[in-house]
Amino acid sequence: MQGTDAAAMAVPCDAERIQTACRRAHEGTLSVDGCAPAAVAMVHLLESEAFMVVPDDAPARALAGPALDGVPAMLELADCAPISLRERVRSLIWLSGRVHSVPTELERELAIEIAGDHPDSRLLDVGHGHCLLRLHLDNAVIATAAGASSVDAAALSGAQPDPFWEYEGQWLSHLDADHQDLVYRLASRFPKHLQRGRVRPLGLDRFGITFRIETPTDDADVRLPFVRPCAEVGDLSAALHELVVEA
Repeated sequence: MQGTDAAAMAVPCDAERIQTACRRAHEGTLSVDGCAPAAVAMVHLLESEAFMVVPDDAPARALAGPALDGVPAMLELADCAPISLRERVRSLIWLSGRVHSVPTELERELAIEIAGDHPDSRLLDVGHGHCLLRLHLDNAVIATAAGASSVDAAALSGAQPDPFWEYEGQWLSHLDADHQDLVYRLASRFPKHLQRGRVRPLGLDRFGITFRIETPTDDADVRLPFVRPCAEVGDLSAALHELVVEA
């Protein structure tokens, strides 16, 4: 019973949520005083640095170039559910610090190094109309439906993304499109007052799965924890099977 209770309380920490959201982010916005916001194509967190792919003509690049100590900046991004929902945004994240340019002669080598840990086709654009910028982080803020909290750079540097960040979209899309029978069985475990409306898979991590219940008037989220945290992809199938059997 103690193990089950511990699993029921286990959720990713805020630093892990931010790390994971940055891996999944498809776009963001970099704001620097004195110039128009820049569109950010991807974000990679490495220790206390955030590396971003931005267009060559981004005004922030021109400002950051001659500033040895960088310039104050804030990066905003949203973590969105991988399926179509009435409200897809699961969290909003703000990373603040000082932005620096990356020397042109180092960009391609750095992009290749990042791709080894964070494969993303947009890294191929570096040197071809896009460049890398480096944001030295001071702190981060994450806002969810439960509220907002601050994470310092040290905590963020020590965290890792969820091990299933690359697969979450495929798993949830497959569950939503092809296994509504399993979704309905899992929904039978929800509190009685939440067993209504349309049930959709909202999020998946090593500790559990979260569902969104959409009704004509509002939304509600329900989380079903796994009996034990998952470490490998094969563990996810077993964990979901255990939840279905218990339903």
